[in-house]
Amino acid sequence: QFVESGGDVVQSGGSLRLSCAASGFTLDRKIVAWFRQAPGKEREAVSCMGRNGEIYYAPSVMGRFTISRDNRKNTVYLQMTDLKPEDTAAYTCAKPRDYGLWCQDTWIGPQNEFEGWGQGTQVTVSE
Repeated sequence: QFVESGGDVVQSGGSLRLSCAASGFTLDRKIVAWFRQAPGKEREAVSCMGRNGEIYYAPSVMGRFTISRDNRKNTVYLQMTDLKPEDTAAYTCAKPRDYGLWCQDTWIGPQNEFEGWGQGTQVTVSE
């Protein structure tokens, strides 16, 4: 349901824009979230965009990452700037299983409430 792209190898301080293209449903007024998983670590939420403009960012990416949506392209983006080695991870996107309010400005629902995980796109940040 989701296809992520845009991952690459960049140096610390660099920028990337990730894309998450949806198929089979429209993203318009839907909650969509970005997650990431680093080697040997648990998957964590990075950002989400709610149905009514709510936007959540994990504290570790606040001020550096920006989530956006292009309804015409049925795609959600994650603009990442000032990348750090600790941002190295596989990034995936997903949507909630139901119509619960799983994305708020200061909170995102648990991962087991999300589905449609894509293959992910790898971001590697070198020193």
